[in-house]
Amino acid sequence: MVMLKKNDFVEIEYTARVREDNTVFDTTDEKVAKDNNLYEASSEYGPIVVCIGQHQLLEGLDKELEGKETGKSYKIELKPENAFGKKNSKLLKILSSTAFRKQNVQPVPGLQVNMDGILGTIRSVTGGRLVIDFNHPLAGKDILYEIKLNRIVTDDKEKLKKYLELQLNEKNVDVEITNSEAKATLSKEPSSAVKEKLEKKAAELIPSVKKLVFEARKAVKENVTSPKK
Repeated sequence: MVMLKKNDFVEIEYTARVREDNTVFDTTDEKVAKDNNLYEASSEYGPIVVCIGQHQLLEGLDKELEGKETGKSYKIELKPENAFGKKNSKLLKILSSTAFRKQNVQPVPGLQVNMDGILGTIRSVTGGRLVIDFNHPLAGKDILYEIKLNRIVTDDKEKLKKYLELQLNEKNVDVEITNSEAKATLSKEPSSAVKEKLEKKAAELIPSVKKLVFEARKAVKENVTSPKK
């Protein structure tokens, strides 16, 4: 067993619930996802690798994991201020329903809407006015995490692969490390700014990696055989 500290890479499994009604809203367990109508065929289930203190988890959960031991399971309760924030009355907006009806959208309570790139939920519709809540849907809620800390990841190749996959939201990043240089092959190259940021962070978290280069994966051409005449 190892006590976790900042910048450790650790493999975890978890299920997250709303404390108030025990509703599951996130999980790494495929069966739990199916049992709670959360399952998505495009998602991958099973243990994930995260780096402690690198904002890959809720900040409150991140801090709670420091000092915990691998090989153990924990129940961690987070108050709203350490989870998705307290409810902010300034994020409740009263708008006219006319604009929605002009776009053939019937505003009803519970409908999620996108306003200038910000998601909100219609809370009430009264006459020609409606109240839209732009708070996070879980704002103001106590959150309970059931989390299992499987193991510390010590292999630098695995560390870099898992870190890049999470940061770039990429499922299959191929990583090779030769001496102090790492090459990451993925679906497309990140922008120059993202490359620079990731290279700097990789060197900080994985000291053996002094240089990080990116390469786009080459498309596989299908061989088409001409029909015999």
